[in-house]
Amino acid sequence: MAEDYYKTLGVGRDASAAEIQRAYRELARKFHPDMNPDDPSATKKFQQIQAAFDVLNDPKKREMYDRYGSSFETMGAGAGPGGGWGPAGGAGGGPGEVHMEDIDFGELFGQRFGGGGPAGLGDIFSQFRRGGGRAGTRRRGADVTVEVQVPFNTAINGGEVQLSLQRQAAPPETIVVRIPPGIDDGNKIRLRGQGEPAAKGGTPGDLLLTVHVAPHPCFSRRGNHLYLRVPITLGEAAAGATVDVPTPTGTVALHVPPATSSGTKLRIQGHGVPGKKGAAGDLFVEVLIVLPKKLEEADREALRQIDARYPLNPRQNLRW
Repeated sequence: MAEDYYKTLGVGRDASAAEIQRAYRELARKFHPDMNPDDPSATKKFQQIQAAFDVLNDPKKREMYDRYGSSFETMGAGAGPGGGWGPAGGAGGGPGEVHMEDIDFGELFGQRFGGGGPAGLGDIFSQFRRGGGRAGTRRRGADVTVEVQVPFNTAINGGEVQLSLQRQAAPPETIVVRIPPGIDDGNKIRLRGQGEPAAKGGTPGDLLLTVHVAPHPCFSRRGNHLYLRVPITLGEAAAGATVDVPTPTGTVALHVPPATSSGTKLRIQGHGVPGKKGAAGDLFVEVLIVLPKKLEEADREALRQIDARYPLNPRQNLRW
């Protein structure tokens, strides 16, 4: 089915030249390939928008399109001596006609092209002029996808990892990648311009790095909080104690209150995962009471006497 240029621009068949131009500007801003580098469908949509605008913005072409539909170019009526519309096959001048030079790309794309003025647009005008005024597709190098595993400590505090990168038709290259503090397993890092090179005049692709975090023998992570099990002796649990606990920012002293049971969780505020914005998470310490492997009979008897003096039913809430 032939494409309906009016539907492509989202205007009615009785739309004025100003309405067509306004609709084109809005759609061009939304679907321009440089504004959607990771969406191949945006390039196709942008080309459809440009093709529709080229016809509906030209009074002569629009008249022929309204009369004959999308096959109007094969009818031959109204064509100039060269078979095109106007000199050298370009769009002929007419009231309300807009050439690519007349469009303010600074207004369309803001500061993305270096200040919004024509001097900051680089080669974008040549991109549009190729192919008789329709939007040419500026070739871009392919993205390269790589997975890397980093130590747990590096993921929390940040650091650098070396990565061996193999691009097409190029020798292997070792690059250094900076890992930001607080990165989580499965997060991605995009390195602009580190992908496959492009054809002449194009921009290289990007390097898309998926980060996997190796497990830690002692710490675990949930969100921005860290969790750690800290063994203590029976005497430290009963009488209370101050014990040294490792954290991402160094060793801190943790106060264990008297009569602390195994499984009690204590919080060390601000010693978890660094936050991207604001304060870091917390470190939660779970206390585990560790007994000697061997106890003298006198020691066991002393513990039985303690149980007798302070009767407890610690399993009263256990049920199926």
